[in-house]
Order: sequence, then C-alpha cells, then structure tokens
Amino acid sequence: MGSPWRICAGQRRNTRYVVEHRTGSPDAEGTEAGGLGAAGSDPDARRLALLMHAAFFLLLGASLTRFLMRHPGEARTPWIIALSITLAVLYLLGPVLGSRPTPRRVAWLGVLVVVWMVLVVLAPSFAWCAVPLFYTGLRILPPRAALALVALLTVFVVAAQLRLATGFDPNLVLAPPAVAAVATAVFVHMRRQAVRQRELAARQRELIGDLLRTRRELAATERREGTLAERQRLSMEIHDTLAQGLSSQQMLLQAADRTWDADPEAARRHVRTATGIAERNLAEARRFVHDLAPADLAEGGGLEAALHALAARESAQAAGAFTVRCHVEGAPAAPLPDRVQSALLRIAQGALANVREHAGATAAGLTLTHLGDRVVLDVGDNGRGFTAEPEGVRGARTARGHGLPAMRARVRQLGGTLTVESAPGEGTVLSAEVPLTTTEDPV
Repeated sequence: MGSPWRICAGQRRNTRYVVEHRTGSPDAEGTEAGGLGAAGSDPDARRLALLMHAAFFLLLGASLTRFLMRHPGEARTPWIIALSITLAVLYLLGPVLGSRPTPRRVAWLGVLVVVWMVLVVLAPSFAWCAVPLFYTGLRILPPRAALALVALLTVFVVAAQLRLATGFDPNLVLAPPAVAAVATAVFVHMRRQAVRQRELAARQRELIGDLLRTRRELAATERREGTLAERQRLSMEIHDTLAQGLSSQQMLLQAADRTWDADPEAARRHVRTATGIAERNLAEARRFVHDLAPADLAEGGGLEAALHALAARESAQAAGAFTVRCHVEGAPAAPLPDRVQSALLRIAQGALANVREHAGATAAGLTLTHLGDRVVLDVGDNGRGFTAEPEGVRGARTARGHGLPAMRARVRQLGGTLTVESAPGEGTVLSAEVPLTTTEDPV
C-alpha cells in the first residue's frame, strides 16, 4: 500500500509488548557491615574523609620534617625516612582495597597501625598521626574493635608525649584521651545522622510508592464507579424510551390484529400509531449510537479528521519525546459506515496506547488507505519490537494482555482481518483491513 511506516518498521506489525518492570533501585552505600560508619554516598562523610586524608599526610610530613631538623645525621634517620615512606604508601593503598570491612582491608589496617607504632617508638613526634588513624579504624572495624583500637592508639600517644616532655605534665596524660573521645563522639554522631537520613529517605520512597499505588487504585475505583453509573444511566434511558416504545408497539399491533376484521379503520389507526412510535424509537436509538461513538467522530469530521486529531493529541501529550504522524492514501467512494469508523478509531487509540506504554518508541505513524472495496489502517512504530505470536497461539499472558484480542474482535465483527508483524529491535506494524461491501450500519 506504499505506507512509509511499513518501510520504517521493517515490514513488522504488532501492538502487544512485553512489559518490563524495573523493581527496586540501587541503594546508596549504607553503613558498612558491623562498622561504626562509612563515607558511602553521604557528601559530608566524603568531605570528612578527604579532610582526614589530607591531615594524615600533613601530620606525617610535619613529623618527619621536625625529626630531620632536630636529629640530623643520626643512625636511625634512614629507618625513620624508610618507615615514613612505607607508612605513606600503605595509607595510599587503602582506597584501592575498597571501603568494605573485608579480611584484606582489616589486615591492611593492622599493618598500617604496626608501622605507625614502630615509628612512634623510634620518634615520638609521629604520635599525632593517630587522629586520622582513629577515623580509619572507626570506619573499618566493628564498634568494639574500633573503640579498642582508639584506646590503644591513645595509650601510644600519651606514652610518646611523656617521652618528649622534660617532666610530668598532667595535660599530656589527659589531653590525648580527651581529643580521642571528642573525635570518636563527633564521628559516631555524624555516622548516626547519616544512617537516620538514609532511613528517612528510604521511608519517604516507600511513602511515595504507597501514595502512587493508592492513587492508581483510587483512579481504578473511580473508573469502575463511572462505568457502573453510565451503565445504570443507559439502562434507565433504554427502559424509559426504547423499552416503553417497544411495549407500546406490541400492544398496538396486538390490538390491530384483534380488530383487523371487525373494525379495519381502528386497526389502521393502531398501525399508524405504532409506526409513529417506531420512528421515535429509531431516533432514540440513533441518538444512543451517536452518544456512544468516540468523541472525535461525534464532532462530525469523519475518520480522517479523527485520526489527525488523535495523532496531534498524542504528540502534544508526549512533549517531544514521542511523535505521531498521520497519512491518508486515496479517498472513499462513499462515506464509511459509522461502525467501521468507530472500530478503526478505537483500534488506532489502543495501538498507540500500547506503543506509548510498552514499545519505547520515539515515533509512530497512522496510515489510512482507501482501496475501493475495503479500507486498511496501519499503525507502525520504531520501538523495540518483539517476537510476534501467530494468531490463535496462547502464550504467557499478563494482566493487561487484552488489547490485541479486543482489536481482533472488533475487526472480526466487521468481517475483516487484523495482522501484526514485529521482530526484536525492528519495530512493530499493526494492520487492520475491513471490507466495505458486506458491512452495514445497523441503524
């Protein structure tokens, strides 16, 4: 039929897609297993980690410079320099090993602390490198082990300060434990705040999910209530108009039959009255059909105008993410029956809904082709496509897998056929062909 969308979609047609549900989302790194905390994805924790890294190298460099200035040319100097370089290299290996408390990571921390202790024994001025080591231990170790390490490092700091002092100074005994306690308390508080924030964020995500589910359920309930209300309204309308009119016709025709021989004139009056009621009932039935027709067709523009309006509306709603174009080939020899127009428009609406929700397409096309004795509607897209099942094959169905059977039922009622062609990565094309010679509008 020359439809550009058949070429674009690689001669593939279908409207049923496998729905891919992405459950869950990657959580941000939380508190390390067993540890007092981790930098994770918390910006404050990352900034604190960078600050501690910088402080470690600054204190290490300052301690080495102090030693070289005060003890030039000593026999232990090469050992001090070598151990300082070793300590710096070991510290740099920490991020390479990751942030989880694995055995390899714990072993690295043990070696780092041992090298630092040897340095403190040889040169007590290296004791103040302990503060960044507090932070490293609190991040990696379980709570009790981390606090034990902090206490051990504090003891070494106190001993080193007493070695450097000329006499006993209470500040040298009390200040290091106070600094260690403050540093530990601040770090633990920050970690707990980060954990609370992550828990709050997770709770907010759950609440948002519950809200969205509630909204969907409420919308479904409102649709069901609206459907029931419309059914009740139609039943009352039909009862008060068509049913009453048919009942009156039956009574009049029965009366005419009884008086046909005895009083022909009265019988004719009954028949004429029944004919008038039938005309009114026919008008009411046509009004019902008009009211139940798609809104785009009810505006009086016909199927072509309705398809153009549908394409424009779908494109506008997608705001550039999804474009729908409409193309008409040929012209009908006579106006299409209302049933055909309504069925093809409903098929186009359902097919575009499937494309929008499941195909991941950026463009789709509607092609209406008039071929004299039949009319064909093609709906094509450039989406992900899938392996199409032959008609009649029942594979695994999802809860929403009723779109294509409904379209087939519409076309079958009109004596037509519906075909789908698709393949993974090659898009999809649905084609509905309806003959016009045997299709009659019922009213």
